[in-house]
Amino acid sequence: MTMRTTPAPDDFLWGAATAGHQIEGGNVNSDHWRAEHAPDTHVEEPSGDACDSYHRYGQDIALLADAGLTAYRFSLEWSRIEPEKGRVSRAELDHYRRMIDTCRDRGVEPVVTLHHFTVPRWQAAEGGWYAPDAVDRFRRYTEAAATILADVTYVVTINEPNMMVNQTQALIDTEVGVNFPGPSPHASRLVAAAHHASTEVLHGLGHVRSGWSVANQVYQALPGAEQVRDEWAYWREDFFLEQSRGDDFVGVQSYLRTIIGPDGPVPFGDDVERTLTGWEYYPAALGHALRHTHEVTGGIPMLVTENGIATSDDARRIDYTRGALEGMAAAMADGCDVRGYLHWSLLDNYEWGSYRPTFGLVAVDRRTFVRTPRPSLAWLGDLAQRRVFPAATGAEVRRTTS
Repeated sequence: MTMRTTPAPDDFLWGAATAGHQIEGGNVNSDHWRAEHAPDTHVEEPSGDACDSYHRYGQDIALLADAGLTAYRFSLEWSRIEPEKGRVSRAELDHYRRMIDTCRDRGVEPVVTLHHFTVPRWQAAEGGWYAPDAVDRFRRYTEAAATILADVTYVVTINEPNMMVNQTQALIDTEVGVNFPGPSPHASRLVAAAHHASTEVLHGLGHVRSGWSVANQVYQALPGAEQVRDEWAYWREDFFLEQSRGDDFVGVQSYLRTIIGPDGPVPFGDDVERTLTGWEYYPAALGHALRHTHEVTGGIPMLVTENGIATSDDARRIDYTRGALEGMAAAMADGCDVRGYLHWSLLDNYEWGSYRPTFGLVAVDRRTFVRTPRPSLAWLGDLAQRRVFPAATGAEVRRTTS
């Protein structure tokens, strides 16, 4: 059956996303590496060499560009750039500058993330985000990173701060989902202050559009539980969206929904289709997340900085992505200002404790590091080259936006 489409804006960014610790390998100076190798660690396996993208990033960018995609989101590793407090590595800054240059050489827009969950060991040892000078430290790290951003337009300061401050374990366990039990208003305010300090530095460059990315969990209330939902969601999502109101954009990261009853999240039944992370298969989440973010932020521009599915069935990955893009297109038609879509992930990578959840548009052999593009990469690249979105039927639009 021929897929119905609708035109996309000519300057819309089509791409994929990764994160340093999850693909680079050998990130030995980070707090996550330390936690992975602790005697009492709960993680299934350490990150190790990951995808060896520290050395093979040129292959990764080429795969993305050759497929027709136009943007690549990747992160800088603070633990590499500042291996000891106050000691900035010029060589590591040059490494990330070469990644930016490689993107530019291939006609790919680099979307740079400054912080994607990991911090240097020394920062963790001194309290992490609770260190008395944590905000100033992040400001100084941003100042160091800014020296290589002369031609970078989009910068994400902090990835999913709401997940980072709400997690209760040292590493994210994808098998239990993303609804961690205890929000921390104090930590949330500290991280927000660090974000604002970072954007102040980036705005001083004059050309950078900056914001952070928020994990949108699409909280849906059972009848009568609307107030419980709103209270549950505030310190887990909406506070962080509110902090974006003065930013150039906000990153929307959506995978699933969360049903809230009188006592909090309600488990899904055994009959629900689940992904390899145990999450409900729910492609409509992205459209909901964009609409909610638009409402809470007052309509600032949005980038879909992550959206995808952990599956061993690539045809199902295409189905999920098609449904997500249909919801995005419908939200845009209703006034949501969305500037780009970055699929998670370009590569099968380290999912914070395990390599079993495969999110990649490209498969990676764990022994040889050989990259094998999946049909989903060509499918997404074809949409990018034709500059079209999948279009839902009228019935599907009503169903996904109700």
